[in-house]
Amino acid sequence: MGVIRFENVGRVFGSKAKPFVALKEIDLEVQDKEFVAIVGPSGCGKTTCLRLVAGFDFPSSGKVLVDEKEIRRPGPERAVVFQQFALFPWKTVHDNIELGLRNQNVARSEREDRINSILELMNLTRYAGHFPHQLSGGMQQRVAIARAYVLDPDVLLMDEPFGALDAQTRVVMQEELVRLARKNPRTVLFITHAVEEAVYLADRVVIMTRAPGRIKEVLDVASIRKSENWDSYEKIEDVMDLESFVHLRTHIWRSLREEKAAQTA
Repeated sequence: MGVIRFENVGRVFGSKAKPFVALKEIDLEVQDKEFVAIVGPSGCGKTTCLRLVAGFDFPSSGKVLVDEKEIRRPGPERAVVFQQFALFPWKTVHDNIELGLRNQNVARSEREDRINSILELMNLTRYAGHFPHQLSGGMQQRVAIARAYVLDPDVLLMDEPFGALDAQTRVVMQEELVRLARKNPRTVLFITHAVEEAVYLADRVVIMTRAPGRIKEVLDVASIRKSENWDSYEKIEDVMDLESFVHLRTHIWRSLREEKAAQTA
């Protein structure tokens, strides 16, 4: 199970004399194997939310729980994929993917079985012996995702994972992630600045306010995707032409524009 729950979460940085309130009164539940994307203005606390779930940071008030257990540290049931690929340049694709399994003391035979399975799933088998510098940015990020998936986590935390990629590669990786999520679903908390990406990938999109970050609105994309059978379209550009997609995208953009205008007023 991979249920994430924020209970009246707040996060304050800085000193008592000069506090910065990053998050305020965050209440959100992400269901098991649900894909939730968070969007919002820069500085609204999106990444702070992800760091709280990862166990890299802790709330100033309230609680963050996974499967009813309060998060107090990083754990193997939660894997993180960052914007920067964070691959070890001196290790091959195989060895980069293997590293987390070694740290968990997984037996060698099981390691190899799991690595071979994820290499095949991610279409990386032919690149197992390559080093990161021999791969494109998209391929390196594919390795980073494979390294997270091979740990068999309940929760996958993705912090703008495609932000460093060019536009065409980004689209390919979005389609790849959709394919992967269908074959091997996980609970995903996905941080992004890209509205189209959020609508295309997520079951629900959480819109946050300007700082201090609150949840402004949660949009149910999954019911629209199901009713209009988005999954029958193979390419993202086909989905993006649909009236329902355009409506959701426009609604989110307008909401974010409101927050940006208030932020600079």
